[in-house]
Amino acid sequence: MAKLENVDDTISYEELASLVSFIKNIHGFDFSDYSTASLKRRVTRIMQLEKLSLFDLRTLLTNDQEYFESFVIEITVNVTEMFRDPLFYKSVAENIIPYLRSYQRIKVWNAGCSTGEELYSFAILFSEEQLYDRSFFYGTDINSEVLETAKNGIYDLQKMKNYSENYQKTGALHTLSDYYTARYDAASINHSLKKNVLFSAHNLASEGVFNEFQLISCRNVLIYFNTELQKKVIDLFYNSLANFGFLCLGSKETLRSTEIGRFKIIDQKNNIYQKVT
Repeated sequence: MAKLENVDDTISYEELASLVSFIKNIHGFDFSDYSTASLKRRVTRIMQLEKLSLFDLRTLLTNDQEYFESFVIEITVNVTEMFRDPLFYKSVAENIIPYLRSYQRIKVWNAGCSTGEELYSFAILFSEEQLYDRSFFYGTDINSEVLETAKNGIYDLQKMKNYSENYQKTGALHTLSDYYTARYDAASINHSLKKNVLFSAHNLASEGVFNEFQLISCRNVLIYFNTELQKKVIDLFYNSLANFGFLCLGSKETLRSTEIGRFKIIDQKNNIYQKVT
């Protein structure tokens, strides 16, 4: 297949809509509720990096299943870090943990968990607050490849240095190295943090409630969805929360005025809410 040396820096919205419909017809995978601006950026990036014309891209998506799977991974993967936005975790410790102490069993759902760093961050926080042994942590994502990384809990040792800086900014009393074993250029999360953790596939766009949670965290995910899908996902979270459970959306996402009535604002800056109705 001939690849273009130069590719236009944009794919039109009409072409994008046609591509989305094409993918749904061929593979049954529906991107139609994703933010068109975000989807456009990611498809454009793929075409530019691989010097593909739209025709070439459609041909590959039709004839090469492995390429389609890698395409989905590239489109859906979200960047994550351990203790990303340290003040968010500080707020969880101050505003949510005291409330959760009254529960005999605590269930935490990290939706759109990507490679798992955020869920392990929660596991560390709960361990330090002596809540880990009565907690269970679910990490879900649509992307099967990132879930394998999450299950293994093995990360680049160089990245751990950045993660350690995040961790210290939460006001931590320990060091992050207490929670992993360094082997050559890799860091393996301690088994003690994995025993109450489960990672599995879940599609926020099409699948429903699978448990009742005291805390749901979904940060830097909704921004990739359009308004209709965002509302659907918020409804899913609401129905998945126990009474007075907490919804954590992070600093980049917020509830709309039509949704806020079902929640109490706990931390406006970090968009932490509590289910009240």
